[in-house]
Amino acid sequence: MAEKSGSPAATAPEQQQQQSQFLSDFIAEIVKNPLNLALVGVIAILVYKIVKSRTRPEETIQEVKKLPKLRRDFTIEELTKYDGKGPDGRILVAVNGSVYDVTRGARFYGPGGPYEAFGGRDASRALARFEVVAATDKYDDLSDLNTTEMNSIKEWEEQFKERYDYVGKLLKPGEAPTNYSDEEDEGSQRETETKSESYDAEKKADCNEAAEKSKSD
Repeated sequence: MAEKSGSPAATAPEQQQQQSQFLSDFIAEIVKNPLNLALVGVIAILVYKIVKSRTRPEETIQEVKKLPKLRRDFTIEELTKYDGKGPDGRILVAVNGSVYDVTRGARFYGPGGPYEAFGGRDASRALARFEVVAATDKYDDLSDLNTTEMNSIKEWEEQFKERYDYVGKLLKPGEAPTNYSDEEDEGSQRETETKSESYDAEKKADCNEAAEKSKSD
């Protein structure tokens, strides 16, 4: 009877000792193998991210104010007033001589955004060089940029055309603004001029080709 009554009391410490020994061996095995240690680290990071995402409060979605469409040309001085800090919060950015309304992208170009420096500015040079810097307050003709940098600006301009509303031209010093009418097409005046120049160039090329063919005959 004495042997039976003492048996359970004797096994409890043994079980605790075995569990402690198992845990020690398990930790030692992980520490010995760098791969196991790395896997444990990855698992710990994933668990942390999951827990953090569940406990993080829901972010409030900032409603973007809908503003009437703007249609006019700007001097570089006039452009600086539209940096998102005005009464209506409108944000304009110039790229390659064209001005775009980027108000719907206020979280990027507005106060506190990662591209705040572009708001109310000509961002062409900064975009050409992949820099986020405040542009100059003077008109920049971009004449010193190389071909690669100009191609980069044109690629950025295409993205702005797709995402934001075209407003007008960035005027050169002394250049008169365009008189936009209410009936004017939504397409930019700049695009219309480009298409016209392209058509004239193609027509001229066709005439030259016909003349060359006539000479050869």
